[in-house]
Amino acid sequence: MNTTATKRVYVIAEAGVNHNGSLDMAKELVQVAAQAGADAVKFQTFRAERLVSGTAPKADYQKKASDANESQYAMLKRLELGEEAHGELIRHCQLHGIQFLSTPFDAESVDLLGRTLDLPTLKIPSGEVTNAPLLLKIASLQKPVIMSTGMCTLADVEAALGVLAFGYTCPQNDPGITSFQEAYASDAGQQALREKVTLLHCTTEYPAPFAEVNLRAMDTLASAFGLPVGFSDHTEGIAMPVAAVARGAVIIEKHFTLDRALPGPDHKASLEPEELSQMVQAIRQVEVALGSGTKVPAPSEVKNAAIARKSIVAAADIPAGEPFSVDNLCIKRPGGGLSPLRYWEVVGRRADRNYVKDEVIEL
Repeated sequence: MNTTATKRVYVIAEAGVNHNGSLDMAKELVQVAAQAGADAVKFQTFRAERLVSGTAPKADYQKKASDANESQYAMLKRLELGEEAHGELIRHCQLHGIQFLSTPFDAESVDLLGRTLDLPTLKIPSGEVTNAPLLLKIASLQKPVIMSTGMCTLADVEAALGVLAFGYTCPQNDPGITSFQEAYASDAGQQALREKVTLLHCTTEYPAPFAEVNLRAMDTLASAFGLPVGFSDHTEGIAMPVAAVARGAVIIEKHFTLDRALPGPDHKASLEPEELSQMVQAIRQVEVALGSGTKVPAPSEVKNAAIARKSIVAAADIPAGEPFSVDNLCIKRPGGGLSPLRYWEVVGRRADRNYVKDEVIEL
């Protein structure tokens, strides 16, 4: 989803696996996201046996949020949503006026989302940035993508963009690192990336420490690659996504849940419904407040200039013919008379008529 044509920030409410494997809970998450005013609600599409090995360990945050003795495979197996559930969720999203998005974690899931369900946009998660076969599969669909860049260096991002550029522009050629680099360097490859790719800065920790968010890296990504940039947030609260919008993020992605006390790997690092609503409202306020950047008086403040500013006035009664001086002049509200900027132009002139104290001086 390339958002350069619009100034509206695209807000993705990340449901992820916070449905705990329940279709009913997933539908409730859709409703919460829609009511909060998000543009899209995003889930995760995978089959555990294609995603992790049976011995793959859990991350520390997953151990804390779920049974530490349960394998990552067993945990993910419980959190799968099948093809039929995806179809129901898409219909439920349509009913509630919100876009359905999902992140594919394997080639079959790419086909399900991009071909069978024909989603207009695909999301690439941070963990798959180095998964060249998956990136190539996604690019072969010729659809816009949103790519998170957690755990990445600029070199990692460039390598991934090379794979996407190759998939978009020359999928008939033999893939390989040299081919990816050539595609990335080509005019056609760069044009395809500008048309189809949005990057999300991200810190892959749950919750992410504020000191490690590094929002300025958004600027670095935008400068390095010339692509629209957003922010996928894993911090607690709503301050960081709102700040990211102020720094120019075109997309905000944020995890949410029905209840942080629910069991599961991501609930504790997610917003609850009211917080999600507050975040969306704050983002909408900030994007309006950013304005045009031209420094001129706002329409609402023009009427206050005469009240807040000052004029040159008589400090005492001044008879006609008396010279204006620092002793008989002062600066007071209201504005609308001679500007204090002209004070020294007035001093030394003679009054052409009588003035009473506090009367605005005229020339």
